[in-house]
Amino acid sequence: MPKVSSVIVPYASYLRVYEPLAAFPEPERSHWARYAHRPHRPSYQDELRRSLADLLPTPPIPVPVHESSEAFVTEVDGVLCVCPWRTRLRGWQALGELPEDLPAPVLDAVLPPVVRRQAAQDYERWLSRNPDARPWIRTSTWQVPLNWFVLVSDEEREYAKGSGEEAPVLRYRTPMVQARRRVARALKALKDSIEEGPLIDGLVDVGRWLEEFHPRSLVELDYGGLVHVLPEEQLDGDHSAADVAEGIEALRTGDGAGAGEAYGRLVERWRSVRDRRSAN
Repeated sequence: MPKVSSVIVPYASYLRVYEPLAAFPEPERSHWARYAHRPHRPSYQDELRRSLADLLPTPPIPVPVHESSEAFVTEVDGVLCVCPWRTRLRGWQALGELPEDLPAPVLDAVLPPVVRRQAAQDYERWLSRNPDARPWIRTSTWQVPLNWFVLVSDEEREYAKGSGEEAPVLRYRTPMVQARRRVARALKALKDSIEEGPLIDGLVDVGRWLEEFHPRSLVELDYGGLVHVLPEEQLDGDHSAADVAEGIEALRTGDGAGAGEAYGRLVERWRSVRDRRSAN
């Protein structure tokens, strides 16, 4: 495999679910139990570097030939929890979304149509044998979707400034039961106050995804590579989860002006991030 040593993709945020070991059937459960005790496990950046390496050959390899046997691991109240990478499945799903993100000439240059067609056919055959498959990780480029912030609270915010070779970290972690409860409350407030729209649709979608996992799972919202393109003062002052919660509470109490102010802060903050996408 070609080596991508110091390359960092600085544009993606992540929503991850860590499930307790008991949620996995055998023999996968035993695999993750052994895996968790390995002395050296890949980091978040390692996952990105491996994905980049597959794009270097000619023609590029848009989706790994074999599914990844790697995962992120953490411990929650003494319980081992695992977030499988499922890189192959996520690659197939990302390919389906690329036409919405890239102009056709750019997409054809990066991934020729014949490569995309073959990958789509492979995915269709695989999905017919695995109809219930779902990823443990969702990815978004150049933003954190506003509906993700509904799942967490400002009190769960973890921010660590970078030092030396260590990159900054901005993330939230919350129990699955809390995330589901917040989705239900937010949906009620939104549906009682506004017409159907992208925010409601996105929240319904992420809520259905969360229902696929064990109730004792951990949900993690990670700014990921966005920390590499945002100034430290902007990261330090980013309390988007608090703004989302304030806006939803304002809607619930009929305070349209308060909801508008909170939404305005969010739109302005994330517009400035997305504008970097087209900056030189």
